Amino acid sequence: MEKKSEINGHSMPSSASTARMLENSEQEPGAEEEEEAQQQQERKTKKERGFVERLRGFLCRNLLVILTVSGVLVGVGLGMLVRSMGLSRAQMSHFAFPGEMLLRMLKMIILPLVVCSLVSGAASLDTRSLGKLGGIAVSYFLATTLIASGIGVALAFIIKPGVGAGALNTNSLGLESVSSNKETADSFLDLARNLFPSNLVAAAFRSYATDYKMVAVGNDTNGTILYQKVPIGTETDGMNILGLVLFAMMFGVALRILGEEGEELIRFFNAFNEATMVLVSWIMWYIPFGIMFLVGSKIVEMEDVVLLVTSLGKYIFASVLGHVIHGGIVLPLIYFAFTRKNPFTFLSGLITPFTTAFATCSSSATLPSMIKCVEENNGVDKRISRFILPIGATVNMDGAAIFQCIAAVFIAQLNNIELNAGQIFTILVTATASSVGAAGIPAGGIITIAIILEAIGLPTNDLSLMLAVDWIVDRTTTVVNVEGDALGAGILHHINQLETKKHQQEAEELGEVRVESVANVKAEEETSPLVMHQTKILEGMPEAIESVL
Repeated sequence: MEKKSEINGHSMPSSASTARMLENSEQEPGAEEEEEAQQQQERKTKKERGFVERLRGFLCRNLLVILTVSGVLVGVGLGMLVRSMGLSRAQMSHFAFPGEMLLRMLKMIILPLVVCSLVSGAASLDTRSLGKLGGIAVSYFLATTLIASGIGVALAFIIKPGVGAGALNTNSLGLESVSSNKETADSFLDLARNLFPSNLVAAAFRSYATDYKMVAVGNDTNGTILYQKVPIGTETDGMNILGLVLFAMMFGVALRILGEEGEELIRFFNAFNEATMVLVSWIMWYIPFGIMFLVGSKIVEMEDVVLLVTSLGKYIFASVLGHVIHGGIVLPLIYFAFTRKNPFTFLSGLITPFTTAFATCSSSATLPSMIKCVEENNGVDKRISRFILPIGATVNMDGAAIFQCIAAVFIAQLNNIELNAGQIFTILVTATASSVGAAGIPAGGIITIAIILEAIGLPTNDLSLMLAVDWIVDRTTTVVNVEGDALGAGILHHINQLETKKHQQEAEELGEVRVESVANVKAEEETSPLVMHQTKILEGMPEAIESVL
């Protein structure tokens, strides 16, 4: 008998093809499961590949940031480890050598970067927009510095860091005295003199400073010789960055006014600036390694940190809290009020310069990485960033204003001196004005505290206390300083974009009006029967015209 097979309930004659069909029908459920499993596996693999690619892209974009932050953390650990070895002074200096090299590289690039970026920035901006943006920038810098001074004074009176610390003896802390005998008036006159350096070449490495000498002016009735303190001009080591900034701005404006004659020199400065930025990009890859040794060497050099922190803890706390309030709340709110954008998204692209600022304690040394990150990560126009950031690094010192005000009130409380309203107002104004001339170098703000103390008649012999903990406070100070510069550049970029859009819209509207007016004239010529009739008459009767003439 012929064997029968059943497929889907139907009887089928047995054959090779029938057997294959039967076999396939039996295997179908398992094959479907296999296919689904394969598809799931493929989807999982794709997801994994997508995740790996995203992770790789994130790491590539943020590798420098990760390395820089890691450099700080490793530096802390390395410093604690080496500290326990009891190194000699010579060994400490050798240990700090890689960090010293980083500072030297960053300072080396400051002069060409500041001069070339300001000349090219001022020359590329239109004179009207330059004046407007310059006015907004100065207003922003003054307003934020005045707010910072107010925060500093308010916190000093709330926390009262100097109350109860009258027994603090500077000699027990092993501190050296800080000499400061400069008059307040001479300090501000030196600021004005440095704005206009007599020698540009010397301004690259020297600045003007007033010193004093005692001159005999005669005798009194008892025959005692009378002496008078006479100010004399001297030169001190350190770049006169203020004078170079002003000269570069004016030179850029002059090149812009020259027109075609100045184009070649503008192109030269633009090319010089771009080449400098290439050097900056190379130096930035050394920053993580240098920062590790900068932080580590500072920890190794610390002497009795516990005594300093316990005796000056309230002063350190007040200063750091002021920086957190101003940098974490006030400045972001100002940025949001102008741009209506998330300020922390903007700041997230600047982690590398902030870390550099924290490690180097120098606004000027942070300038190269700040310009690069602001342009590449946040898309700020080069003309804006290279014009405003060098100025900000010189004159905008919000963080310095905060700790200077706190230090002035702290010293008054330390000496049990009650400050009146006039003295408080003097502190605010003097701190705001003197922060303009503060050097963008480590411990640069300590000198300006002496100006404030002289202005309100306080003793300057306690400045050594400020210097003792300046290496702690100066880190957050510099971060707030450079944050104010960066957010100022972001605000100016936003205002410049709005102005550009407004001008484009006005130009488009004018273009439309002109097109419509031309179209209406043509339409009138084509449709007006009177004009057409007169034209035909004139065309058809030349003899009549001649006879009339």
